[in-house]
This record gives sequence, C-alpha cells and structure tokens, in this order.
Amino acid sequence: MRAPAARVSHHARVAHDSALVDVACVIHVHSTYSDGTATVPELVEAASAAGADAVLLTDHDSLAGRHDGWEGRHDGVSVFVGTEVSPKQGHYLAFGVTGEIPHAGRSALEIAAAVRAAGGVGFAAHPFSRGGRMLVPGLARRIVLPHGWPALDDPGGCDGIELWSLTTDAAEAWRTPREALGWIRDPEAAIAGGPPAHHLRRWDALSARRRIPAIGGLDGHAPGIRVRGRVRSPLSHRRTFDLLQTQLLCERSLTGDPEADSRTVLGALASGAAWLACPCVAPARGARLWAELADGGSIPMASAPMRRAPASRTSSAGGAATRARSDGCALRRSPAVG
Repeated sequence: MRAPAARVSHHARVAHDSALVDVACVIHVHSTYSDGTATVPELVEAASAAGADAVLLTDHDSLAGRHDGWEGRHDGVSVFVGTEVSPKQGHYLAFGVTGEIPHAGRSALEIAAAVRAAGGVGFAAHPFSRGGRMLVPGLARRIVLPHGWPALDDPGGCDGIELWSLTTDAAEAWRTPREALGWIRDPEAAIAGGPPAHHLRRWDALSARRRIPAIGGLDGHAPGIRVRGRVRSPLSHRRTFDLLQTQLLCERSLTGDPEADSRTVLGALASGAAWLACPCVAPARGARLWAELADGGSIPMASAPMRRAPASRTSSAGGAATRARSDGCALRRSPAVG
C-alpha cells in the first residue's frame, strides 16, 4: 500500500538527508510531580551523564512540570513535558498537549481521540502488559495487574506504541526472586537481546494493517529512598538511562526554544522516525534503515503497511553488524565493517 505523498517525501528525507539530526531521548519518566523519586533537575543530571539529549517527562495525569516552567533546555538537556493519562484499563502517553487530559468515563478510544483533539500525539504505554508472573502467576497477576492498552486493534485507538517498556516488561517477566535479582545485578546482559519477542510479533501484525510508530520507554520511577539528599535505588535513573533510549531523527537541531523544539520532536515522533537504542551495548547515532519503493519514494522500514516487500537499505553506526527480520524470519544479515 502506497503511503501518502507527503509522508513519502518526509520519509525520503529521513532516509537519505545527511543533515538530519539524531536526538537521543529518554522517554516515559516519572518525577516527584507524581510517583517518581527524582526531581526534574536530578533527571536532567542523569540524562546528561548517560549522553541523552532530551528527557520526555510523563507524570501520571499531570503537567505540573510544564506549569512550573521546566520545559526547555537545562544544562544542555532539553526537557519536554508530556503526561501519562492513567485510567484503570490502561495508560496512554500524551506528548504536545498543554492541558491535562481527563479520562473519567472515557474509553481508551475516546482518550486517544482527546489527545489528538488537543493537538498532541499519543503512544500506548506498556501496551502488551500481561501482569506479574512471580512464583504463582495467577496470584502475581492479582498483585501486578495487567494494564495493556485495550484499543490497539482499533484504527483510531493510538498514534503509536511503546514497543519496549523497559522496567515494566522486565518486572512482568520475572518468575522468581532470583531472576529479579539477576536482572538488577546485570541489566546490561539482560537487555542485550532487545525487546520481548512477542512484542515484536504483535507490532508486526498491527503494522501489517496500519502504520504504527514505536518508541522505547523506561517507565522510570527509580524506586528507593532518599538519603542525605540523594535517592538510593537499585534502578537509578543514571543506570536505566544508559540501558534504553529512543533515537529520534529530527529535521533540525534543538535550539533551546521550547515551542520550536517541541514541534521538532513531535514531528519525529509522529512520523515514526526513531530507533530503539541500548547505549550500553553500542552507539546508535548515525544509523539509518529505509525501504526503497517501486515509485522511487523511500520510507523507514515498518513505518507503513506495504503489499510486497521493498528493497531495504541500511547504514549502521560505527560499522556495526546488522540483522533484518520480518514476521520472525531472517531477511538479511550484514557483517560488521572496519
């Protein structure tokens, strides 16, 4: 299925324009404005230490960070204040809205529509959540409830998905306390294989019917206690920010102007111009992957449904080895260069 002309033009720029700017983002992060342990300045400090360019703050049902003037650049890190709309049936990350999104009495479909009506872009948070599995799965799911997004299969049910919700997905996968401790001791090894395989399969199935941009989120709360002015947590933001970032391909550099930068980031999010990157494994800046269509247009892979496989092209960061898969099947493998 051919993408609309305007989108093909934008995606062609994404694929080939060397002037595009990589913006490394930590997404789906909570602060003391809701149930997180860190202040916004502490989040900025952790992001800077992890080499991130931007923090996308998503406190539950709150834009207090925006109202208090935190949106903008601080110590070289840009802060964008979104919100996690948090009804009981599932959560929704809303970016680019200027007011909180009421959810009482609204269905998931209505919440997604409300975010769009407010000029925002929405991503289903931890959309494939199955609940806890620790020791006795049936009991665990009563304690750690499944909270996926119920409108995934509806064409208007979301603008995109959080393909990998790092801490939520990890916690739901733990079957024993030993597995949990092993993950906490060495999360770098645990995440090296990428997002859960069943998430990729579901995303493939959804993308076969309509375009579904994807991001990687942390669902970062840094659970712990504050001692002598510093939060002590086994899942500190400094640590998790180095595990997973979303690398946006933006049409211009961030300038420090909150409104202009917000438009830049929202454009990349909405277009699906993004990588999920694990900085602790390898850098992602400069990587590109696109598909060449028969009509001469270009689009990033998986950004739009297509009736037949196009020619694929990759340009990797630092000459890394690449592997391409579709519907769980290997398409191509390229060895490392250099």
